[in-house]
Amino acid sequence: MPRRSTGLRTLLMGAAALPLALVSPAWGGTDPAPSPPEPPSTLCAPAGTLHGAHGQHAVVSLCAGSGTPTMAVSAPATCGQLRSAVRYTCRTSGTWTAERDGGTAASGTLPGSGQYPGPGTYAFTATVRVRSAPEGVDLQGTVRSTLTLTAPRPKVTHGIEVDRSTLRPDSVTTLTYTVHRHSDEGDGSARFGLIAEEGTGAELTTSDPRCVNPLVGRHPSQDRLPHALDCALTDLQPGHPDTVVVRVALKSRCSTVVSKLGYWMPQGQALYTGGMLAGPTVTCG
Repeated sequence: MPRRSTGLRTLLMGAAALPLALVSPAWGGTDPAPSPPEPPSTLCAPAGTLHGAHGQHAVVSLCAGSGTPTMAVSAPATCGQLRSAVRYTCRTSGTWTAERDGGTAASGTLPGSGQYPGPGTYAFTATVRVRSAPEGVDLQGTVRSTLTLTAPRPKVTHGIEVDRSTLRPDSVTTLTYTVHRHSDEGDGSARFGLIAEEGTGAELTTSDPRCVNPLVGRHPSQDRLPHALDCALTDLQPGHPDTVVVRVALKSRCSTVVSKLGYWMPQGQALYTGGMLAGPTVTCG
């Protein structure tokens, strides 16, 4: 009997210890620390070499920045002439297009920038002109490169909405714009701008005292652009959007109306602390 009791007691103790052994690592374990966000960066890759008829050449790269609301694109180059000891500096200009999944994700001029479309692999095509200083190299052509951008798209800090999407010629249309601030960072100040196409006779007016038609010309000129409005917003808060009501008068010629927002973000007294957001485009048809 004692021997059987001892065996039973040992069996029970082992059975009780088994669940503890299974769960104790979970009690003592800790989740791995989340990786820090990827800082803004620029990625460059070789894109091609341009050749001239007399030994001129330019080796071109394509570079794209990521991790900020905009994607800056440039095409740095090194250039020279065959059997020449001259050390050239090179400047590039032109246009670029970034494609993903068979469609255009962004495009612009060189150097220039567009909205950062987010992480992914992009096929960049650029039509470039490379010129040297001192003179001697002047080449044009198309270069291509594939860049894989990994930085996540930054969080949206501001937003712009409008209650209509189209205008008609020979009409007056009222547009109501709503400007949001989503981020707790920054402050409630922003510059909201609207502009129609110059030379179409379009006129933008509003009774909002925060908005003016921009002044042009040298002092003491009081001429103002009738096709543009500039609004100084000062009380944007998360959960408290601002509205701006605008009247757009079109004559017989159509005109689109584009909108944009400039805003500040906190970086002390650093010079470049702002951002620019493209708003909706109201078309005409």
